[in-house]
Amino acid sequence: MGAFDYRNFDDRRQNSQNAKAALLEKFKSRPALDDPEMIAKAKARAEVAKAREDRTRERERARVEAERKAAEEKRLREEAELKAQIEREEAEAAALAARKMQEAEERKAARDARYAARKARVKIKR
Repeated sequence: MGAFDYRNFDDRRQNSQNAKAALLEKFKSRPALDDPEMIAKAKARAEVAKAREDRTRERERARVEAERKAAEEKRLREEAELKAQIEREEAEAAALAARKMQEAEERKAARDARYAARKARVKIKR
């Protein structure tokens, strides 16, 4: 158990009054708003705030520019990919058409060979 606290209500009240008085004295000792020192401080704060806003605006402009550039690069890349894909599909379609044409020619040649062989058999029998 802790030591007994001998402070009483009057001590606490007196400490509170002293703290309030010190705070009031500190407030009263502040210079007035029209004091040149206060005007200079306010002007300095305004300049700092303006510089901060300018930096923020510049960062935002740079961010928007970077996003625009990235979007343009993405669009160009997608267009190139789409063009390459279309070219691949056209080449595949042309190869498929050529292969089908070749197969059709081979089937026709095989059919013609069968027809010629049949005609030759018919001539031999006569």
